[in-house]
Amino acid sequence: MSMRDTDRALVQAATAVAKLRCRSENHTVAAAARTSDGRVFTGVNVYHFTGGPCAELVTIGAAATQGATELETIVAVGDRGRGVIPPCGRCRQVLRDYFPSIRVIVGPMDALRVVEVGDLLPDTYVWADHQVDDPAVPAARGGAEG
Repeated sequence: MSMRDTDRALVQAATAVAKLRCRSENHTVAAAARTSDGRVFTGVNVYHFTGGPCAELVTIGAAATQGATELETIVAVGDRGRGVIPPCGRCRQVLRDYFPSIRVIVGPMDALRVVEVGDLLPDTYVWADHQVDDPAVPAARGGAEG
């Protein structure tokens, strides 16, 4: 898919957060996501040796905190001018599970493109398809987990 002006603005938003907030080894990637109504949410990764969350996951949480339930497009940008960074495998799976039609901006800065998350994760495992329909099992989503 070709880049729209709103996609370029999303890259600029993530880049601005990376420049402003990614100033230590704890925060090295920023992400920005847009809803279909144009709201933009941002976040930074939280590096920790135990496996802290990526910027995309923090951004999803920030959007949820503000009541956004459907994200349309997302992008991650590295600190120190590293440009757009494609989502890791875990983020691809989470994005696919939460927002099956989300668009992801990837590629080098001089050739950015937009792809459907499904294109980044072909033959994906669809978590919901493998849940046991057992009333004794607590609901998979919305439970007490963190």
